[in-house]
Amino acid sequence: MKFVGAHVSVAGGVHNAPLNAMKIGAKAFALFTKNQRQWSAKPLSILEIDEFKINLATSQISPKYVLPHDSYLINLGHPEIDKRKQSLDAFIDELERCEQLGLLMLNFHPGSHLEKFSKKEKEDINYIEKIENGCLDAIADSMNIAIDKTKDSSVKLVIENTAGQGSNLGYKFEHLAYIIERVEDKSRVGVCLDTCHTFTAGYDLRTKKAYEKTMQEFGDIVGFKYLSGMHLNDSKPPLGARVDRHHSLGKGELGWEPFRFIMNDSRMDDIPLVLETIDETIWSEEIANLYALVGT
Repeated sequence: MKFVGAHVSVAGGVHNAPLNAMKIGAKAFALFTKNQRQWSAKPLSILEIDEFKINLATSQISPKYVLPHDSYLINLGHPEIDKRKQSLDAFIDELERCEQLGLLMLNFHPGSHLEKFSKKEKEDINYIEKIENGCLDAIADSMNIAIDKTKDSSVKLVIENTAGQGSNLGYKFEHLAYIIERVEDKSRVGVCLDTCHTFTAGYDLRTKKAYEKTMQEFGDIVGFKYLSGMHLNDSKPPLGARVDRHHSLGKGELGWEPFRFIMNDSRMDDIPLVLETIDETIWSEEIANLYALVGT
């Protein structure tokens, strides 16, 4: 019931992603449907779409285990209206590309308020909460518009929790719940938990007790019904560092135990579990090692 893979390359075209997933023994995968560092891209051709679907069928990986990621440029909570609209337009385009490819989800980082707090402002909890809530409101509003603009689509908007680096929001489970509460069509919303982000945001996973406490908090605050995928990454920074630096499994601050817990946790059944670890040459080994943890 576990479906493990990695964020694979689309070099040469999106149609190559399923084939690259096959090469590493993946049962799930992530991809970018266009260049993640550019605002625009030429539309997908009918040939590209057909080849992707053929290769996906060849890989025997169901669309439900494919977790596309949107562009890193997109910020649905941007404080400037024109720049937020630019992000929203790009986000809608990505949703439409997922629909064309027959995919069911689009994974994205919620957004950033871009505020640089002074020392005095950092001490004012009410001020910071006001800025953060304003950004979270903008993210939810953007999601509602995107859902309305793609109302004939079934593509789910999957919010990824963040490490909380800089002004990025989504590092608290409460942030995710706040956004979800304000999205009108909750059938179009999901969450992706990244193990590195979770850990560096301050939620421990390293012992069974700590893991269960963190997952209990997630269940109580967000709800496992929204869990639509996971990114399995070890962490270079320590607990609570609020820095986003991934590491290969077992080589960072997390070690192997959290991944043993995940691979034996039925709450993570039937969703894509995707590696974004730093050495793609050992992805096939990492995938095999994860499956070896089942039942241990």
